[in-house]
Amino acid sequence: MTANPQSRDAAKLATALRFFTVMALIVGVGLLILVVEMVFQYLLHWNGDPGNRANPLAWWPQPHGFLYMIYLAATANLGFKAGWSLPKMVGVMLAGCVPFLSFVVERKVAAEFARPQVASAP
Repeated sequence: MTANPQSRDAAKLATALRFFTVMALIVGVGLLILVVEMVFQYLLHWNGDPGNRANPLAWWPQPHGFLYMIYLAATANLGFKAGWSLPKMVGVMLAGCVPFLSFVVERKVAAEFARPQVASAP
């Protein structure tokens, strides 16, 4: 017995949405940590120079950049499976660059996929 192609596509889309949701939350929190790191570095001048404190988050920008690249891949994966236009995909990708916006966009994307399920319920 073979599975229905539509159910396989729905399962792949659900998996892509789950991966996107997790990465959007991780990158959103990571971006907030990056903002704190930048405050330490540029406003408080915690740069380890003589007479200044060392920045306890100086290590964070590189891991955050790596996580953001995974977020981009998760967004592209979801976008291609969902049939999004390129401008929509790029817009969702750019949402990961603005503090708190990744949380808002993630909720909108999740709601977009929840709507058809609610509409088909008896």
